[in-house]
Amino acid sequence: MKKLFIIIIALLCIYGCNEIASVRESNSGVQQSQVTIKTQADGRTIEQQNIANRLLMDNKVGSIKHFYVISAYSGQVLIYSTVNGKVTSSGKRLSPTEQAKKGDYIETYYPELLQDDGTYGSSVEYLYWWDTKGIYHQHYVSGGQIVHISDQPIAVKNIVINMEMGLSN
Repeated sequence: MKKLFIIIIALLCIYGCNEIASVRESNSGVQQSQVTIKTQADGRTIEQQNIANRLLMDNKVGSIKHFYVISAYSGQVLIYSTVNGKVTSSGKRLSPTEQAKKGDYIETYYPELLQDDGTYGSSVEYLYWWDTKGIYHQHYVSGGQIVHISDQPIAVKNIVINMEMGLSN
């Protein structure tokens, strides 16, 4: 009986999904449009190549990045720091928050999948990193801030807090 119920639910879902997917026109009469995207010689689109390049750059051993917090109001650089490797979001984890237990209906179902960078979780509440001196930094992003990270330093007029200047005595 349980299997029959699961089959009926699956069929209803498939039927419902097909009905939703078959709607190709808006209420105003505009129809769905399609485009064919040409890929590069390796079969990747430019978007896929950009993502692959970012993952490779983010995980390049020994890389140095430059972290800037810029005021959205004045354009002034509020904080500058080097980054040893990569800036990471506080929501990132090495394990999923939940996974299927043995005996669940589908034993291979994982509510949270491993991401391309090998982590679970989402981005931003705060950012954290280690600078080139090995000093740990944690930054909470709030209104009025533009966070910019680059693999090359950018020319700025002045910096309010330069974390590279060392600690005060």
